[in-house]
Amino acid sequence: MRQTLDVVIVGAGVVGAACAYYASRSGLSVAVVDRGPVAGGTTGAGEGNLLVSDKVPGPELELALLSASLWRRLAEELPVGIEYEHKGGLVVAASEESLTALSTTAAGQRAAGVEAYHVTSDRLRDFEPHLAPHLAGGFHYPQDAQVQPAVAAAELLRSAGRSGARLCPGEEVVAILRDREGAVRGVRTTRGELLAPAVVNAAGTWGGDLAALAGVDLPVLPRRGFVLVTEPLPRLIRHKVYAAEYVADVSSGSAALQTSPVVEGTPSGPVLIGASRERVGFDRTLSVPVIARLAAQAAALFPVLADVRVIRAYHGFRPYLPDHLPAIGPDPRVAGLFHACGHEGAGIGLAPATGLLIADAIAGRQPEIDLGPFAPDRFHTMGRTT
Repeated sequence: MRQTLDVVIVGAGVVGAACAYYASRSGLSVAVVDRGPVAGGTTGAGEGNLLVSDKVPGPELELALLSASLWRRLAEELPVGIEYEHKGGLVVAASEESLTALSTTAAGQRAAGVEAYHVTSDRLRDFEPHLAPHLAGGFHYPQDAQVQPAVAAAELLRSAGRSGARLCPGEEVVAILRDREGAVRGVRTTRGELLAPAVVNAAGTWGGDLAALAGVDLPVLPRRGFVLVTEPLPRLIRHKVYAAEYVADVSSGSAALQTSPVVEGTPSGPVLIGASRERVGFDRTLSVPVIARLAAQAAALFPVLADVRVIRAYHGFRPYLPDHLPAIGPDPRVAGLFHACGHEGAGIGLAPATGLLIADAIAGRQPEIDLGPFAPDRFHTMGRTT
């Protein structure tokens, strides 16, 4: 039997790390448990996108704007190794039709507080000299940024540790303990028990499995995505650059394969290329057709990449919920159970706001934004369980 804590956080990815960071800074005693290492799941397979540009007006955009401001503060506190770059995004349209749709999206985003500036076709190369010619135009989003996700998660946990948080890697949660009234009283792991009146489900793609241990349904599904990494290059690409179709792919509920070019440089030299998404369960097969398709799309967007070597490819599983919103906050079905999962491909960007909201909810403070749209039981109340 282990020492009683205020909260046990299950998941040592960037979302769990952010929850630990803000909870420990609030004076709560915290333990973070993960069956694997820090950032061993979706976080370690991410590109590190911190985007507002791909969010349509609504609850997720509000969450993204809050997170963007928190990431800027974190970048001043955490070591430079997190590779935070406030470099901005450039969304480009190949046709006038795509540009019109992008303009409509940008207008709504601006009304919600996003900085979005139209870039005419003749000025695109002022932003990115190596872009393909004959694009119809685009929009510049100065608030977009990037971070090295695995390092960021590790540094958030290290900072939480300085505030007293304990990290328990390699320790799988096998049961959520509950008292006679059904309220949470901790977790049982493969090494023993951690007692706490609050448990946070930050298990990412496996969030549904953890919720089931508490007897509740949370329909988290995996959505696979590949990323290509090129050989180190001089800094050819200045912004996060992606095609307008990426926004539609993000919000699509299709289980079929979708790809749209997403290209960005990194401080260490390699260029990262995405993005694909498909619902194939936890199939870890390396898909050569998907990789070839991503490479071709990137070369079409940036012809300079056509003869560049791809030195590796990796993939991860985004934690997908049917309405594309994460589950954040207390679960009214089980007292003491909190959820912080289901962010799909936006978890790295949305992690700080999620962590802050969870810490406030546990401490009984008024959250900075309305948690209603992120209610963990919304699928049950809507009669949606898959």
